[in-house]
Amino acid sequence: MRNWAGNITWRARATHRPASIEELQELVAGSDRVRAVGTGHSFSPIADTPGDLVWTDGLPIVLTVEDSRVTVSAAMSLGRLAEALHSFALAVPNLPSLPHISIGGACATGTHGSGTGNLASFVRSMQVVSHDGSIVTLGPEAAVHLGRLGIVTTLTLDLVPAFELRQYIYEDLPFAAAPQALGSAYSVSLFTDWKRITQVWRKSLGDDNWPGARPADGPRHPIAGMPADNCTEQLGVPGPWHERLPHFRLTHTPSSGDELQSEYFVDFKDASAAIDALTHLDLERALQISELRTVKRDAIWLSPAFGRDSLAIHFTWVSDYGVVRPAIEAVERALAPFDPRPHPGKLSLRPARRSEEFEALAARFDRTGKFS
Repeated sequence: MRNWAGNITWRARATHRPASIEELQELVAGSDRVRAVGTGHSFSPIADTPGDLVWTDGLPIVLTVEDSRVTVSAAMSLGRLAEALHSFALAVPNLPSLPHISIGGACATGTHGSGTGNLASFVRSMQVVSHDGSIVTLGPEAAVHLGRLGIVTTLTLDLVPAFELRQYIYEDLPFAAAPQALGSAYSVSLFTDWKRITQVWRKSLGDDNWPGARPADGPRHPIAGMPADNCTEQLGVPGPWHERLPHFRLTHTPSSGDELQSEYFVDFKDASAAIDALTHLDLERALQISELRTVKRDAIWLSPAFGRDSLAIHFTWVSDYGVVRPAIEAVERALAPFDPRPHPGKLSLRPARRSEEFEALAARFDRTGKFS
């Protein structure tokens, strides 16, 4: 069995889809090695295990809204959760570009949108099946956990009132203007081939007459030449938060999976220098498109944005790892002076962020390395 992109073949000796919490508890207690997988959208081997691989989407659905908080099944997709929250006139402050991925997997890996904290920064607590099959509650500091603490069944997140956004696309922004542009609307994404910033996607709370670049004359896909039909509505048409924050519609598959991805977080104070370093690289053979976004600092131990407001530098590569690996090496050399932190669900040669506090918690809840 493979992940979404097809670049990882899982080694698991057995796969499971438990139908109840009790069945999951029994499975975890009786296994020596076990990992959970969400939608399989990670490009790294983060979900892999030689033991038991578990899907939690067969568990009973949980969705409880109370006092501007939601408790939700970890396996539920972000798009489905968003639609339900909107019916309560509530919202998650931000969403990543894909609404198809699971809320549990997105939080576990520090996945994010732009302009606010990553999704995990809105987590207040998690219910987890621990190494011995018992159910424990973990706090927000462990919300990015990489599956190391057990099998998460539900998460409780803080919410805000539902809101409307308008999405505008601009073209040909000078690199020197990138840091200022990134903070100039509710959510901003800059797309680049590292020769120029080809597109600026601005998700604004009102009308947007931004003077920073030329308005696009029609809908756009982030990758030139690709049809914009599967992208969320543009040209300033107002719509609910969950139909504008993602780049792609829930009703459409964003791509065939014929790609690889990497992403690195650097301190936002180094944004100009990091961007300049990357413009000197020749990535044309390996690169489909890059995206620049901002993520606010948090206090989550394994988060790539721990302790610093961050520039997230994303790379969508071609699907040939033989071509992509030298490009990843070049990117990591160029970013090395800026202490880049890799997104753990994407491809990198650098290790993910480590934390003594997290390692102590993992040792307490998983003494035998069952979830490692």
